[in-house]
Amino acid sequence: MTGNSNITHPGDTADPSPANNPNIGRVLADRYILGEPLGQGSMGQVYAAKDKKFLFGDQGLAIKFLAQSLVNERMKKRFELEAHICAELGRRSIHIIRVIDHGVDEFQTPFYVMDYLEGSSLNEIIRTGPLPIPRFLNFCRQICLGLQKAHQGVELEGQIYPIIHRDIKPSNVFIASDETLGELVKILDFGIAKTLQDDAESPQTKCFMGTLAYSSPEQMEGRDLDHRSDIYSLGIMLYQMLTGKMPLNADTRTFGGWYHAHREKTPRLLREANPNVKVPKLLENLIMSCLAKDPGDRPQNVVDIITELAPLWKRFRQAEDLGGRIQGFLRNVPVQPGKHESQTHPETSISQNGSTTKIRPGNRPGQSSPDEICRFAQWPAKMPPAEIVFSKILDTSERPLATLWAMLPQATIDGLRNCLPYNQYLFTPSPYPVLLWLTVLHTVGNKPKWLPCYLDLKQSSGQSMLKLLVESKEYRILFFALEAPQRCALVQTLSIAEPSADRYGMISANHADKIEAQAKKLDEFGIMSHMLPLTPPETLKLSKEELKKELEKLKPVIEQKLEAIPFLR
Repeated sequence: MTGNSNITHPGDTADPSPANNPNIGRVLADRYILGEPLGQGSMGQVYAAKDKKFLFGDQGLAIKFLAQSLVNERMKKRFELEAHICAELGRRSIHIIRVIDHGVDEFQTPFYVMDYLEGSSLNEIIRTGPLPIPRFLNFCRQICLGLQKAHQGVELEGQIYPIIHRDIKPSNVFIASDETLGELVKILDFGIAKTLQDDAESPQTKCFMGTLAYSSPEQMEGRDLDHRSDIYSLGIMLYQMLTGKMPLNADTRTFGGWYHAHREKTPRLLREANPNVKVPKLLENLIMSCLAKDPGDRPQNVVDIITELAPLWKRFRQAEDLGGRIQGFLRNVPVQPGKHESQTHPETSISQNGSTTKIRPGNRPGQSSPDEICRFAQWPAKMPPAEIVFSKILDTSERPLATLWAMLPQATIDGLRNCLPYNQYLFTPSPYPVLLWLTVLHTVGNKPKWLPCYLDLKQSSGQSMLKLLVESKEYRILFFALEAPQRCALVQTLSIAEPSADRYGMISANHADKIEAQAKKLDEFGIMSHMLPLTPPETLKLSKEELKKELEKLKPVIEQKLEAIPFLR
């Protein structure tokens, strides 16, 4: 391979003859083994790859070669800077492709090592037709969240570098599957256009880098750019997502033809481009404002776009909530027993202030016996009145309940009554088998509330709790107020797999499948722990410390996922 050979990109057209590609099987930097080409674009070529040192596990990688060699020291320095910026952006936002490593091969061709993504480019998705409004809003929000992090800038060596993408288009947006978000949007190719553009010392020798159909007027004029140039390109892409058409068409497919279109032509209204698509006026006005010729007439940042779209997200969320309430009502309509069926109910005794209360399932409208039992629970006398979390199996006459007990200020509890729950389970078998059972509660505009609980899987109590989670596939959180710990202040019931979003960012109809998969995984943790040989009890602390470190690494990623879900319950 020569240094200037066209080198691919998820979503673009792949090499039609990979068998003749000399790069397949090539080892890069004595570490990365190149596989088949994934696609090719104007900025370079992407290959599937594996890390022969297995430093990143068995996950697949993607390696992108830039389409141009680094011919001078200025370009090399610029590439190093951009690579570090891209890596930092990927750490700050789950909506930007993560750059794991970078380098320059023997031909002086720069490359990025990235996560391998399974899914489709936005370009492939919109080829099948315009997006429904809910799916469009889900994608739009995630794209804006990624751009927001980039436009805010990255600090390196004490200096803030605001990042402008310069090539926002459907083939640079990738849609991957994700357990939490349903569809996770990733923006690709940050920094690449600027690296390639900086190969000249004088403005006269600079070439245009970007995609003509999506470039802003000021970009085509070679002016200094700010984030509003990306907003113009974003507007074209949003228009295309909703209509399947371009807002502008050039008379000729040349630089001059596209420059005239972007500078002089008026974009068509969305209904003119596709009369079959019904778009809310608010949304059409917003997209048309993104396409303003003058940067000052566009939304001044992507936060403005997110804010403008908030009423639409709320409207579609309310529609989803109404549908969910109707389904829930139908599920809960009691089936009248036949005349020969028993109508007796088991009772549960709860000791409260020295007296005994008999509770029968269904003897209060809209309440179930397990929740009533939890609401009558008292904070254990042996536990201090402090902000702590612990697990407890609550016995009832019907069945045992898996519960978490948490003490928090009353104001915090009140704020969690309408929250989005999330849970995750981190398991380490060595040096001591421990499961971190993590619950996170998120409300819009507030920091998430983290409720970590550690299960010792060599103790019968830990194994019993794990078995109960597997069998019941749910658990309850009992909240107690610091100010009044005598009675439970709030009970919330969660599945063992929360949340599960569909392609519209709403709760998925396939949630049951996710719950079954999670139960199977937890069961495997229990079996593995039971088979492991005994280790000294002091190693339990070491395993907990390792899990705590892993949790701190995961917190930013979890927060980003929760912020990206616009439709809270």
